[in-house]
Amino acid sequence: MSTIKKKTQQGLLVILSAPSGCGKTTIVDRLLKRHEDRIRAVSVTTRKPRLGEKDGVDYFFVTREAFKKMEKAGELLESAKVFDEYYGTPKSFVREQLKSGKTVILAIDVQGAKILRTKAALKGPQFSIFVLPPSVKVLRDRLEGRRTDSPEEIEKRLQIAQEEIKEAGSYDRTVMNQNLDQTVLEIERLMDEFLKKKSAVHAA
Repeated sequence: MSTIKKKTQQGLLVILSAPSGCGKTTIVDRLLKRHEDRIRAVSVTTRKPRLGEKDGVDYFFVTREAFKKMEKAGELLESAKVFDEYYGTPKSFVREQLKSGKTVILAIDVQGAKILRTKAALKGPQFSIFVLPPSVKVLRDRLEGRRTDSPEEIEKRLQIAQEEIKEAGSYDRTVMNQNLDQTVLEIERLMDEFLKKKSAVHAA
């Protein structure tokens, strides 16, 4: 008796964007701790590691020369220059995980998110969420509290943040990060809701 191998359902790509200092990295970390079946796509960057960051865990830290080689070889799904440094998403890892049916969470800036949406760089379902700060003042307080940027860099980040916030309407959903625990639960709820709809369509 022959057996028919069931085709693996294509995984979901969740795009999560937020202004610098709005907590997207912490949000993703908490989501992953609560769901072992969801993974984070580790981005490549030319910036230096911050205190406590680990290569291959938080980012793949590379030289500008190495980054440009990856771009030229077509190894990145998207890439963008942010705060005078380059960021990109490794193509092969994300595609393999989605093909295996995993939910991949990608925390990227609005430039990279726009590329993924407009160029249809990946086949399959995508769900995008933009995390808003309660106010520019709160965002300033958070950036100053990190103690990783100079006053000039903070001003630059705040200017860019206000431009990024204007793009929030192009995302599927927006969530305000006023309370971290509540924000994580709300994003979790939105993801689960989308996954249920996706599964219902697939089963129909």
